Amino acid sequence: MSMSDAFETITLQWLFTASAVTRPTVWYLALYTVAPTDAGGGTECSGTSYARQSFTLSVSGDTATNTANVEYPTAGGAWGTIVAVGVFTAATAGTLIASGNLTVSKTIASGDVLRVPTSSLTITLD
Repeated sequence: MSMSDAFETITLQWLFTASAVTRPTVWYLALYTVAPTDAGGGTECSGTSYARQSFTLSVSGDTATNTANVEYPTAGGAWGTIVAVGVFTAATAGTLIASGNLTVSKTIASGDVLRVPTSSLTITLD
């Protein structure tokens, strides 16, 4: 995953200034049909029953991974072809922290359930 410009600014503020930076306590995974860039943008998935899902991470060394399955509700209609994911600080709006393209795109049709298995979402700082 790539860190967003917003994340880079927050990190630099925390590290090098006296700015008060509030750490989020819940993370949300967004699905994208058009991948965002480090500056944001992209096209977040939409459709019946779609909503960002909260999840938790564990950290080992320079890598964070999801601690449990991230499961989306059953699609009530076509959501499109998912090409990327993004980690946000809120269920709606919020700040994009990191994003990455899927290894294999996934088309979500009505009745499908998308599940991200435990430890398959990885965020690495190199």
